[in-house]
Amino acid sequence: MNGRGRAPGRHTAAGLALLLVAALLAALVAGCGGRPAADGTRTAVQDVLDRRAAALLDRDAAAWAATGDPAGYDRLRAVPLAAWSYRVTAVHDDGPGSGGDALRADAELRYRIAGYDRAPVTTDRVLRLVRDPAGRWRVTGERPAPKTGEQLWDRGTVTAVRGTHSLVLGVGGSAERLRTQKAVAGLADRAVPAVTDAWGPRWPRRVLVLVPDTLDGMAALLAAPAADYRGIAAVTTGETGGGPGAPADRIIVNPEAYGLLGAAGRQVVLTHETTHVATRTATNAATPLWLSEGYADWVGYRGTGRTPRDAAPELEKALRDGQEPTALPPDGDFGFTGDAGRLARAYEGGWLACRMIAERWGEGRLDAFYRAVGERGKRAGAVEGALREVLGVDLADFTARWRTYLRDELG
Repeated sequence: MNGRGRAPGRHTAAGLALLLVAALLAALVAGCGGRPAADGTRTAVQDVLDRRAAALLDRDAAAWAATGDPAGYDRLRAVPLAAWSYRVTAVHDDGPGSGGDALRADAELRYRIAGYDRAPVTTDRVLRLVRDPAGRWRVTGERPAPKTGEQLWDRGTVTAVRGTHSLVLGVGGSAERLRTQKAVAGLADRAVPAVTDAWGPRWPRRVLVLVPDTLDGMAALLAAPAADYRGIAAVTTGETGGGPGAPADRIIVNPEAYGLLGAAGRQVVLTHETTHVATRTATNAATPLWLSEGYADWVGYRGTGRTPRDAAPELEKALRDGQEPTALPPDGDFGFTGDAGRLARAYEGGWLACRMIAERWGEGRLDAFYRAVGERGKRAGAVEGALREVLGVDLADFTARWRTYLRDELG
């Protein structure tokens, strides 16, 4: 709490007493979370975590077991790791009664997936350790830090399926789940060349896909409520504008919603998400969601023969009911937690805007427009400037043309 409004002055005896009480309470509260351990203990904990990381990278199960709980090794064995390291940030006695023989360590985990991550993924972890009779620290457990997303191996033993252009990591290892992973790899392998054909070759041209066990598992990876993603078949995580210093995007599949789709729908979803991977470096805060999501849908539907009436039923209904949109979909309409109909209309409207550009100005101009918006970065008027430069129209003219296009295609 801020001490705003407090005037400077000498402390009275009563004031000093209050300060002493406050200090005592603060010490008691700190004690509930465990006292900070000595620097020598922190160094010892860092050493055991360094040995644990080296054992994992060396694929040495015995060396891993020598550092503590052996269970995590099997969970991670199938993950193709290029790097794995911990940096201890704090060490605390693990609560009253531990006698200094049980610790909680806060650590930063950095890892890279071989062939995919150009830079490490960084995530906060909490580890518990105990001292054995010989005085050595051993890890007894590891979990995500509070308010931090899980990693896939927190859900169970990871299985890996490699495609020509993809790596699909899942959990569980059942025959059914392995079949799902193989099917996803096949769709991803078709998505990559389809995206390259539309966007061009200047992107890694490979995708990393995570298939958790359940919707709850997907939500845990995203550190979000499951309800936010109940009807969402897949999402892509990554840093907008991510360049050479960014980890690879992860496409995360919701096995429940994805499983309800037919073969064509699954391919559209994987191609849509792969498009986000390809366009990431050209996407930033200036890129409106109607463009980034609309372009991904345009690539996803490209070549499928899907017509606006097939793929935009919510917008068609809105026009039929006399509720024609007056403006391009705002970013707020793309929220997963809002009205499902509004979300569908937003996606459909963005797709039809990009489809109109591709038809009337050409596919090359659509790509150039997307890149031009991104090149303007956070500057005001990025979309308006790109419209004038690439398409030769202003925002009002473009919006009017889009509304006419909706009527022509759906009315």
